[in-house]
Amino acid sequence: MSPVVPLKQLKPKKIPDLLQLRIELTWIKPKIWRRIVVPESITLGNLHHVLQRAFNWSDYHLHEFDIDGERFGIPDPEFDWEPVRSEKRIQLKSALRGLTSFKYIYDFGDHWEHRIKVEKKLLGDPELSHCALCLGGANAAPPEDVGGAPGYADFVFAIADPNHPEHQQMREWYGDSFNPTHFDDIALSLALQDLKI
Repeated sequence: MSPVVPLKQLKPKKIPDLLQLRIELTWIKPKIWRRIVVPESITLGNLHHVLQRAFNWSDYHLHEFDIDGERFGIPDPEFDWEPVRSEKRIQLKSALRGLTSFKYIYDFGDHWEHRIKVEKKLLGDPELSHCALCLGGANAAPPEDVGGAPGYADFVFAIADPNHPEHQQMREWYGDSFNPTHFDDIALSLALQDLKI
């Protein structure tokens, strides 16, 4: 009879803690913001995808994270005059190094700057270890390519006034009616639920 060899015991995988983030678009009144919960182990690349869904962006443009002066994104040697670290494998908790605020810039033409604040750290939850959750928010995100904060202000003004000379043109450009105060947290939660991170 051969001797019994004990099996190597595997350590249980640690469930990552969660971070509650408040993300706010700068330079716009009334404020456009979202509150989401993500695992602290999320990569910056996956956080980018969460932010795209949270603000209903379509990922047409370049982006970057600015964390304490260090830039993370998708390096492009032909475009970047300053080095950008790849976001692909950098976890949010590692990039933050204890900091509680940072920036996300989307679309360098429109320059949508998002101010992100870590509001609190929560105990890990196995149900949320690979997804994001929306806790709330306010106001509709601006449409893609509207022209940044000034263009968005013009767009809202024109689309709200049927007598504005650019009203019809803006409706045709946007393709639908637009309510700047609309925010659907249930739809966003479902969109985030489908995104595996």
